[in-house]
Amino acid sequence: MAVVFCPSFLFLFSSLLLLILAAFPQVRSGDAEALLSLKESIDPLGVLQWRGGIDVCKWEGVKECLNERVMKLVVEGFNLSGKLDGKSLNQLDQLRVLSFKENSLSGQIPELSGLANLKSLFLNDNRLSGGIPVSLSGLHRLKVVVLSGNRISGLIPLSLVDLSRLYVLYLQDNQLSGAIPPLAQNSLRFFNVSNNLLSGEIPKTAPLVRFNSSSFSGNVGLCGEQIRRQCSFGPSASPSYPIVPPKDFMHRKRNKKLILIVVLSVGGFALLCIAAVLLFMCLRKTGKEKEARNKVVARGGDEGAPSGVGSAGRDDSSAGGKRGSFSWDQGGEGLGSLAFLGPGDQLMSYSMEDLLKASAETLGRGTMGSTYKAVMESGYIVTVKRLKESRYPRMEEFRRHIEILGRLRHPNLVPLRAYFHAKDERLLVYDYFPNGSLFSLVHGSKSAGGSKPLHWTSCLKIAEDLAAGLVYIHQNPGLTHGNLKATNVLLGSDFESCLTDYGLTPFRNPDSHEEPGASSLFYRAPECRDPRRPSTQEADVYSYGVLLLELLTGKTPFQDLVQDHGSDIPKWVRSVREETTTESGDDHSSGNEASEEKLNALVNIAMACVCVAAENRPAMKDVLRMTREARAEVHVSSNSSDHSPGRWSDTVQSLTREDHSSI
Repeated sequence: MAVVFCPSFLFLFSSLLLLILAAFPQVRSGDAEALLSLKESIDPLGVLQWRGGIDVCKWEGVKECLNERVMKLVVEGFNLSGKLDGKSLNQLDQLRVLSFKENSLSGQIPELSGLANLKSLFLNDNRLSGGIPVSLSGLHRLKVVVLSGNRISGLIPLSLVDLSRLYVLYLQDNQLSGAIPPLAQNSLRFFNVSNNLLSGEIPKTAPLVRFNSSSFSGNVGLCGEQIRRQCSFGPSASPSYPIVPPKDFMHRKRNKKLILIVVLSVGGFALLCIAAVLLFMCLRKTGKEKEARNKVVARGGDEGAPSGVGSAGRDDSSAGGKRGSFSWDQGGEGLGSLAFLGPGDQLMSYSMEDLLKASAETLGRGTMGSTYKAVMESGYIVTVKRLKESRYPRMEEFRRHIEILGRLRHPNLVPLRAYFHAKDERLLVYDYFPNGSLFSLVHGSKSAGGSKPLHWTSCLKIAEDLAAGLVYIHQNPGLTHGNLKATNVLLGSDFESCLTDYGLTPFRNPDSHEEPGASSLFYRAPECRDPRRPSTQEADVYSYGVLLLELLTGKTPFQDLVQDHGSDIPKWVRSVREETTTESGDDHSSGNEASEEKLNALVNIAMACVCVAAENRPAMKDVLRMTREARAEVHVSSNSSDHSPGRWSDTVQSLTREDHSSI
């Protein structure tokens, strides 16, 4: 039987089909057209070598791609003299990182509402003018905003308080006016609005209180506690963003006269009585606090944990997770002061008293002492290392060595900011790194299902970071790290690898009865496993090789790798990676010749470092050179960037912070 279609039915069917197709976004094959359109506006002199018909992922400045979509566009220092085209930029909707810093771009910053995936925006050191687009507050994944060194004017948008993941906000050296918004994001760690035309009171929100005066300097109209400038609320004062609703403010103003009448009606005798009672209570409270500070309350035995409020006074074998407040012996001199080390560290807006009141969480414990996360009342967080058994009997020796460590500043070192010493107390204060440790990255959280080798590109990035940090330490005669291991490598704001607990081995007590764990012991070179032997730079090279093998295999060194595997280490590394690949279904080596070549390069570097004879190990500067040569070959053959914060954040944010074992 023949089927006859009604014309009206065909019309309805075709219309419905068109509607369905229109409802789904079309899949774009690439971003070449958008980039070429962008080039016309930003590059009138033809500096960028962008051409049609070529793979967009190989163009200058395109650092990372996925399915021909640009994820990381970094065009820095090209002296581009055009203007930003918002229409073209918004078509690059897969961008995670966008950087046009250190050019000569002019005009306004366009609306960027189409960049919903953007995490980092760098437009600093250009000639941009106009205002900050309000659309930035709609990019909810945005973490880093750097607009410093331009000619941007107008208000700082109040809507920036809606960026819940904001980590860096740099707006210094512009022409911004008005008040500072009451930013309250706990994620905010880097902030600077200096050298603008801002006015009014600096908000007292927890994140803004933690920043010192250098973040606000050069704004004549600003006042507030952070810059120690009292606010004037007269007619000439510039308003801040209102914290109290206007209706409530007017209500309080109307009641002001009534309150004044009530106060004046109170008799002088009653007022004197109240004042006397308050004075008595304050004197009594001050006396108790002074007495408590002069007591020896740190009775944690060998644990060396801080005694404090509630049950957090004892530190037991479980180490991590204990909470309390710091309290320790101040000697007969009462409350001492922190000694800040770096040239800018003296501007830190916290004191020894703030640290004394901070809540403490134990991160780890070792043969020399314990490490704590200290959260101050202002919300500022630091890491405090409490040395338990200092080898130095004299404070002058301790001070001299710590000041050497405090002068070390490198992108791959966790900076030592301050120290405290009393008769029987040694404290070191470092920056707090919320992204966790390299141990967490490799081995996962305690609840996760086991360790996992890292991809060779990740291994290369980490290897270069660690080598660069060690080379910087070794440039100082006689200085070593002395305790390199995965828990002593922390992940920075861009998930770069940063060394911590460096240079502390001179404080190790050789007569201590507390032995290091097997893992810590086998990171050490054979000649330095006796605690009475001083650490050497050659021993650091050995530890580096062991750590590199840990990255490649996911295996913590609970045995002597050289003794157990010897010359078969390359074979062992491959077997472990193949076994993990088979079990998980992941391909860590990608199965091609380039991947195999890079894996061989990493294994060869590790093999040279773990040589039993110390004199046969390469110097750290040679290790860094070999690592950079391997990475340079990777960049020639591949466009993917290992430096993108997004590459690391997805891995690290799924992990809980591991305990940071100390020496």
